Amino acid sequence: MVWLVGALLLLWVAQGPVVLLVAAALLCVPRVRWWVQDRTHVSRRAAAWLAGGAALVALAVVVVPDGWLPVPPAPGVWAGPEYVGRPSSPHPVAVAEVAQNPHRTAGDPADRSGPLGHQPEVDTAWFGLQRCGRLELTSTGAVVALCASGSGRTLRLVDPDSLRPVSTLDLPDVPDDTACDGEAVYLDTTDRAVVATGDRRVLAVRTAADGGADLATDAEWDLKPYVPHGDCLVSVAPDWSGRIWWASHAGLVGTVDPATGQVGVVDLGEEVDRDVTTDEGGAYVVTDEALHRLAVGADGTPLPVWRTEQAGSSGSAPALLDGGIVAITDEVDDRLGVVLLARADGRRVCRQPVFEKGDGATDSDLAPLGSGVVVTNNDGYSSPRSTLLGFTSQPGIARVDVVDGACVLAWTSDAVSPASGAVASRANGLLYAWTKRPSLTGVSAWYLTAIDAGTGRNRWGVRTGTGLLAGSDGSRIMLDRDGSAWLGTLAGLVRVHDRR
Repeated sequence: MVWLVGALLLLWVAQGPVVLLVAAALLCVPRVRWWVQDRTHVSRRAAAWLAGGAALVALAVVVVPDGWLPVPPAPGVWAGPEYVGRPSSPHPVAVAEVAQNPHRTAGDPADRSGPLGHQPEVDTAWFGLQRCGRLELTSTGAVVALCASGSGRTLRLVDPDSLRPVSTLDLPDVPDDTACDGEAVYLDTTDRAVVATGDRRVLAVRTAADGGADLATDAEWDLKPYVPHGDCLVSVAPDWSGRIWWASHAGLVGTVDPATGQVGVVDLGEEVDRDVTTDEGGAYVVTDEALHRLAVGADGTPLPVWRTEQAGSSGSAPALLDGGIVAITDEVDDRLGVVLLARADGRRVCRQPVFEKGDGATDSDLAPLGSGVVVTNNDGYSSPRSTLLGFTSQPGIARVDVVDGACVLAWTSDAVSPASGAVASRANGLLYAWTKRPSLTGVSAWYLTAIDAGTGRNRWGVRTGTGLLAGSDGSRIMLDRDGSAWLGTLAGLVRVHDRR
């Protein structure tokens, strides 16, 4: 009987939940049930071995430090292809010269070339039940991860070769009665992580000291006198002058002068859920009612430049395109659309509906591609549980371009990306999305999928994991300078790179 149980477990691990359903169906047949009952006997010795093995596994999970074990696979590891498609050749996307913010870590992530699909390898690091939703890359190649779990939030400095944390800083958690996700962070030009905390402060945390890894607070700015209890910080971003812009969920938008600590604030009176976007002239803030452009007054107080109302709240942060255009999303007559506006005066340039009526929604960032932008459909995704047992959200990734002052739907892909959106590599002309394939056998298999930015065709995809822990729940893909793609799942980190 032991061999039968072992075979059943192996089949379950290999093919997924459908094996248990078939086994349960077979037990409904009297002859099969009687045959199993006649041979069901587990000796005390076998039971002791099973209990001892389970105890050793549990002990290893508790004792082994984060990052030293790979993310464990869920049942169904052989139920789908490990790799689909063919390797790509680089086809750089032509864009106008992109102005670089002088107060961010050097380099635009879209100028990095991600993997091309040449025998891609997948490395994982298990962090228990920590989801590292935001990843940033230092000038030396180290990865800064902002992670969250039931026990709170931490900032981690991760070795890019081993995927193991080399330094960790605990952060004040976001109160349960607020609407913030606690994922507001960026790196400044000295590789400091500027992060908003759950107790309404902004910290500047160094990531190196004396040639070694280190996470220690260099400076902090207390915003509690400006942001009341019950509100929370949703975004921090630097502008071209070095001021730190911040926004609260209740609609307070302000700046901090890092040199003097001077704070300026304005109340928009409208809720904010998305990141603040900055350019040479100021900041763009999308609320549940409108898109605002703000500039900095002489005393550091944000000043309204223009306000353009929109239909419904935008699921995406403002994205900057060529030709002085800013893009957001809205929803009209139950259909998602991409709205393009002139940065100078907020005038609407055009609007392009995407996906089918009643089947489109997004909570992901837009991916800018010069004169175009890519939007991902997240409709049907509510939590990690909504993608259990092979279920997925609605399909759809679409590109919208501006041609002669009008919006054009360049292409629509049927790829399914439940929560993480897509990131663009202008260097090789690919979009990268964290996708999931529908499965009638109940297997939740996740892939990093590369999509041709020009045509929308799926070029290749590599399986990154199976089961609930392989999902991202809104984490953002990060491209590395070495051609890797990173993402934080519900259980740790995943890195995909071409075979070296």
